[in-house]
Amino acid sequence: MSWVVQGLGRMMRDASVRARRGAIACAATLAIASAVSVPSAAAQPSTTAVVAPEIPREFRGVWVATVANIDWPSKPTLPVREQQQELLALLDRARELHLNAVVFQVRPSADALYKSAIEPWSEYLTGEQGRAPSPLWDPLEFAVREAHARGLELHAWFNPYRARNETAKSPDHRTHIARTRPDLVKSYGKFLWMDPGEPEVRKRTLDVVLDVVKRYDIDGVHIDDYFYPYPIAQTRGRGDLPFPDDSSYAAYRRRGGRLARDDWRRENVNTLVRELAEGIRAAKPWVKFGISPFGIWRPGSPAAVRGFDAYDKLYADARKWMHEGWGDYFSPQLYWPTYKDGQAYPVLLEWWAAQNRQRRHLWPGNFTSRAGARGSGAFAVGELLEQIRVTRSNPGSSGNVHFSMRSFSTNQAGMNDTLSDGPYREPALVPASPWMSAPPPPMPRVTLGRDRRGARTVDLATADGTRPWLWVVRMRTDDGWQVHVVPGDVRTWTPPFADEPKDMIVSTVNRIGEVRTP
Repeated sequence: MSWVVQGLGRMMRDASVRARRGAIACAATLAIASAVSVPSAAAQPSTTAVVAPEIPREFRGVWVATVANIDWPSKPTLPVREQQQELLALLDRARELHLNAVVFQVRPSADALYKSAIEPWSEYLTGEQGRAPSPLWDPLEFAVREAHARGLELHAWFNPYRARNETAKSPDHRTHIARTRPDLVKSYGKFLWMDPGEPEVRKRTLDVVLDVVKRYDIDGVHIDDYFYPYPIAQTRGRGDLPFPDDSSYAAYRRRGGRLARDDWRRENVNTLVRELAEGIRAAKPWVKFGISPFGIWRPGSPAAVRGFDAYDKLYADARKWMHEGWGDYFSPQLYWPTYKDGQAYPVLLEWWAAQNRQRRHLWPGNFTSRAGARGSGAFAVGELLEQIRVTRSNPGSSGNVHFSMRSFSTNQAGMNDTLSDGPYREPALVPASPWMSAPPPPMPRVTLGRDRRGARTVDLATADGTRPWLWVVRMRTDDGWQVHVVPGDVRTWTPPFADEPKDMIVSTVNRIGEVRTP
């Protein structure tokens, strides 16, 4: 197969190309396979192979929280057009900052920010649970389409068990699980919680997630740290308010179960995580499954760590999930500074990396909203840069997820400028996932040309006519090499500079990050 560039250069080959599935390179870095030399008016075509920089790889994600309208929409009463404009602005900002993934909350409380036949419309979208937006639109469908048009991954973020948040204002809709199956829902403080011990609750969450996986072109499924609820302290020093699951535990014992209640609770969560992993992989093997557990598995792991015990209080055995490889990526919420005694970011990151026996992605979560903020827990923007540096220096981790989009929307304390001038100066691809499966990237077939004003254009096509997930264009000008990540549906691309490129390499990328270069 050849890559034809009409009248402006010759294709050269480099024998160092790595082979996987023929000409596919799926390692985190790519050996350069070929280049096109683009002569200026006075130059002659190059006849030697061109060595370009490797394609940068790093996950740069951001959480977009819809619960309590934290990030989007700013108000549930906004007209549809304004909600759409806000969402587009968030995606544009992510693209400008060279982020490459948006984790978009679509199920805050057994509700939906998309068109669902299972659960009612969320009050955070329309101001009243069960009320459809008018005019009717589907925010998840819109977000997926517009994210992909910007070369961003879109991960759908689900809360698996929460049925009502303490911030909720409208009554539960008649189709909400609290109304249709009140036997499955428990009151806990100001919350409603679907009981993880009820097999029908697990089935419902699995049905909800797989419904979205099958109907929407998402790139990932994401669940956060809310499994069993965070404990609520009782008054007068009487300890934590117990979660009211006596009936489901008694039913388990009647069925012959022998686990103690704490172990049974953990096994309930384990079963959901395993079944989600299996169900997503069976439905669409290129869709990532990500989990964002609390940043401390257990106090004393490692020895210097102190704090909340997610294993004992949330019944979340995230270490087991890593050992089993049930997730494709893990984003433990390392929400403390690098210098924090008992919860130091580097110490925790090193521990999580050591648990990653199956070599899945480790993309820690950062409390970015505290960078440059005021009040308790705030830290300088420079501390966020240090956390990114620590992440990059750890060979077991390959990116970060930022909480949350609001701080980027306001350019809090000049954070955006600091990132754009520093660690996020250049774009990066999401690291490849070689254990996953997807159609291989097609062979690029590129033609160089000019538009009506004489500006250089690149016509992007493939040998078989299929569309890649992304294009990667590496170009050399007088100022050196530049790497550009281009959405896969782009067919004619104009370089964002006036200088005539001297050399160019175009590669295709598929949904799991594999790269093909001729």
